[in-house]
Amino acid sequence: MIRILLAEDDDAMRTYLARALQNAGYSVVAVDRGTAAIPHLESDDFDLLLSDIVMPEMDGIELAQKCAEISPSTKVMFITGFAAVTLRASREAPQAKVLSKPFHLRDIVLEVQRIFGLTEHATL
Repeated sequence: MIRILLAEDDDAMRTYLARALQNAGYSVVAVDRGTAAIPHLESDDFDLLLSDIVMPEMDGIELAQKCAEISPSTKVMFITGFAAVTLRASREAPQAKVLSKPFHLRDIVLEVQRIFGLTEHATL
């Protein structure tokens, strides 16, 4: 089973995303900020880090850089509601996919499937 570490500071969005990904068959650990994700990266193996970019304490780009040091095989996908940060993310983490809010749950599940080369269609 694909394991996803979700870092999202908005409670409703975090719950919404975690539920959608779990319903699509993924194992999800959800945290409310980047600094809370670090211990999970250090102690567990994750296939994907799904992170908001704009968060308190440590933004998603800093988290992705730490993730690359701690767990280089973990893929990264960003979610953001800010167009300007999308440009920064593309520049500083060019290997990461960036999804802009708002998006449909189907979009995020399809992107996760693409990252892992899965062709099955999840039902939401």
